Amino acid sequence: MKVILIEDVKSLGKKGEIVEVNDGYARNFILKKKLGIEANAKNLNDLKLQKANEEKIAEEKYEDAVAFAEKLKGKTVTVPIKTGENGKLFGSVSSKEISEKAKEQLDMTLDKKKIQLQEAIKALGSFSVTYKIHPKVSADFTVKVVEE
Repeated sequence: MKVILIEDVKSLGKKGEIVEVNDGYARNFILKKKLGIEANAKNLNDLKLQKANEEKIAEEKYEDAVAFAEKLKGKTVTVPIKTGENGKLFGSVSSKEISEKAKEQLDMTLDKKKIQLQEAIKALGSFSVTYKIHPKVSADFTVKVVEE
C-alpha cells in the first residue's frame, strides 16, 4: 500500500514522502497513529498543491532576504564602550550590543543569534561583521567600536 507520510517516521521516510509499505503496517501503525494518509488521487493532488505553496513561500522569503541584505550592506553601526587606560576595553562587544545599536541607529531589527563574529571584538576600531539572513543570503556590515 502506498502512504503519504504526514510526519517523519524513523527508518521509513520524512514528512511529505510517498512510501510503499505492507498493508498491515499501514493500517495498524501508520494510519492508526496518524503518521500518514493513504496515497489516493485526492491526497496526491493535495500534496502537490501543498508542495507548490511551500516552494512559493520559500521563494518569497528568499527575495525578502535579498532585499534586506541590500539595505544592510555597507551600513555602519557605532558601539560606544567603556575603556580603561591605554584604550583597553572592559570586556568585549557582544552580538546583543550590536543588535541593540543597530535598532537605535539604523532602525533595523537584527537577530543577535544571526550576527556572526569571527572572533570577539576586544579593541577599538572598525570590524567587518556578517549577518546571516537566510541559509543562502548573508550581508556584511561594519561595526565601529568607539570610546564612551
